Parts: sequence; structure tokens; C-alpha cells
Amino acid sequence: MKLCLWIILLLLLPLNMAAQENTPSAQRKLYVLETIEHNGEVTPHIKLPTVQIFAPLQFKNNRQRKEYNKLVRDVKKTLPLAAEIRKIIIETYELLQMMPDEKARKKHLKKLEEGLKEQYTPKMKKLTLRQGKLLIKLVDRECNQSAYQLVKLFIGSFKAAFYNSFASLFGASLKKEYDPDGEDWMIERVVIQVLNGQL
Repeated sequence: MKLCLWIILLLLLPLNMAAQENTPSAQRKLYVLETIEHNGEVTPHIKLPTVQIFAPLQFKNNRQRKEYNKLVRDVKKTLPLAAEIRKIIIETYELLQMMPDEKARKKHLKKLEEGLKEQYTPKMKKLTLRQGKLLIKLVDRECNQSAYQLVKLFIGSFKAAFYNSFASLFGASLKKEYDPDGEDWMIERVVIQVLNGQL
């Protein structure tokens, strides 16, 4: 076993040296690997991420295939937005904890709300109704709270109720929760595959 490893290393060494000679020293990369010792042998130890493998989908007709392709497109468009929202919520929560009083918090939240409207209104206008509904679910997935709960927590129950009423005019609800084991199983499958780079 040891002999085999040494032979492979010796064969690869000239290739590695040739590659390094053509690379300027500033651009060389150094990789440090963890090692494990087992029965007196030291071997590299590489942690690989867990990857879920799904059985290929079987579509009954072309319409189902088109719906699936739309879902993939919509997830790819809305998942980054949901991740941004999660990041903003975490940063805002941490910042609010450091503020001295309620007046400073309210002032910051008002300023933040105006800034978010200015920054995200053009992006949100480009979303279809279907993508908007999906975004509401993905926000719940990313934050473990519905969009309604988040708005209520940061901006207040009056505005949460107002925004939810506005969403209901279009057949959506900010109270909609994500159910990966129930009705949203296909969305969860697509999200996992997108995150793993499989789609």
C-alpha cells in the first residue's frame, strides 16, 4: 500500500514541478490537508460535503416537464433573494441588540425600511406573482419564521397586517409557511439540487 502511494506521488511530482515552474510565485496556492494515522500509516483526510442523490423524475406529459422547468427557473431567481433577506435580518437583529434604547431602534428600523424599499422595489417588480409566492415560502425556509412574523417583529403588527392584506389581493399570504415534507417537497428537492450545483 505504501509502495503504491509512493509510486503515484513520484509520478505526479514532475507534473507538479512543471506546473509550478510556469506559475509565478505570487500565484501559487498551498493546500494544507488534515491527516489521519491508522496502523502506523499517515494518510490525508479530506472532508467531503454530503450530497443528496435523487431518483430521476418521470413526467407524465410535456406540461409537467414545463412546470418543473419553471419551478427550477423560479427557485434559481428567488433563492438568492431569500438568502439576502436572511442575512439582512441577522445583521439587523444583531445591530438592534447593541442600540441603547427603543427610540434609536425605531429610528434605525425606519431608515432601514426606506433603504430596503429603494434597493429591492425594482427587483421585486421584476418577479412574477408565482415567483413572489415562492419567495414568501423560501423566506420561511431560510429564516424559520414566516414573512408575516418577521414584518411584525421588526416593523409592527399594524404594518404586518397591512402588507398581508395587500398580498391577499393577489392571492398570496405572508403567513404562508414552508412545508418541505408536505406540499413543498418538490420545491425542497429543487432547492437542494440548486444549492449543490446539480441544477
